[in-house]
Amino acid sequence: MNNKKIAILGTGANGSCVSADLVSNGFNVKLIDQWPEHVEKMRKDGLKIEMPNRTLEVKVDAYHLCDIATFAEKFDIVLLFMKAYDTAWACELIKPYLEEDGILVGVQNCMMAEQISGIVGANRTIGCVAELSSELFDPGLVKRNTPPEGTWFGLGALAPDMLERIPEIEEVLKFAGKVGISDEILSAKWMKLIVNVMGMGIKAIGDLRPAEAFELDGMRDVMLKAGEEALKVGEGLGYKTVPIMGLSKEEIDTSNRVQELLLDTITKHVGPTALNTVLQDHRKGRLSEVDLINGWVSKGGKQLGIKTPINDKIVEITKKIHQGELKSSKDLVIEVLNSVKGKS
Repeated sequence: MNNKKIAILGTGANGSCVSADLVSNGFNVKLIDQWPEHVEKMRKDGLKIEMPNRTLEVKVDAYHLCDIATFAEKFDIVLLFMKAYDTAWACELIKPYLEEDGILVGVQNCMMAEQISGIVGANRTIGCVAELSSELFDPGLVKRNTPPEGTWFGLGALAPDMLERIPEIEEVLKFAGKVGISDEILSAKWMKLIVNVMGMGIKAIGDLRPAEAFELDGMRDVMLKAGEEALKVGEGLGYKTVPIMGLSKEEIDTSNRVQELLLDTITKHVGPTALNTVLQDHRKGRLSEVDLINGWVSKGGKQLGIKTPINDKIVEITKKIHQGELKSSKDLVIEVLNSVKGKS
């Protein structure tokens, strides 16, 4: 498997973590990214991944997006780590460089698997759910909150003839985390979306780490209610509750509050001080994925006639933060909490 030609498209925090794991285990990997300073730093000094219990430093083969046009080879495997809203153009960009029998895996948040399949073909797509917490602010330097032993990937096929190809991806990703196989990968993606609905946007608008967020009176209850909205919408759209993040089918099936089980699991795994990806985006002045996370719930709720007030509010405030009309603060979170209580 180590002779497979692999591209990692999008070497932000999570993409860098997996890149370092694969390169350090002898895989032939090209790293491709759109942040020029990051690429140049990787070329000069490699990647440095700081984990709670160790540091990994590795030399890597890094490229700018524009360098793709110079590639003469095609890839057997492409691991896509770009932001969800960059999925369509990123897939079109790399499509000519994917082998006819190659596989593209979207290691991303949000419900993008079907979009990927529509671009490169279901016969070249493996769906993926990822639980990996990391932070990137300085070129070439990543803080990884969940080391490989605390990282989890779920893999699944979107087409029956791809079932036999899943082990090829498992053999790669097992060096970056634990790997589970799902026969309901789209439902598994939705389950992870519920996790992100509860944990990302609302903490980010307050610029809060997990421990800080849970200190606020009513915060946990509002997070769970946001997850309940996502649960109702997803069930209305036909998705099923399935195990993710290493949870067993029995744990999922016997839980009378699935969103609470998911929230407690992710909180335990990422720890009290992790900065989620939306919060990082706010600090960097970047567009976040909230429109495709909480906004997915709002859109589905409108379609089904299900009210989603908490997710609607998070989307509204997040948009204003990105546009510069508001600045992330604890007061904004309190505004959400009060709106739920009917005080605003």
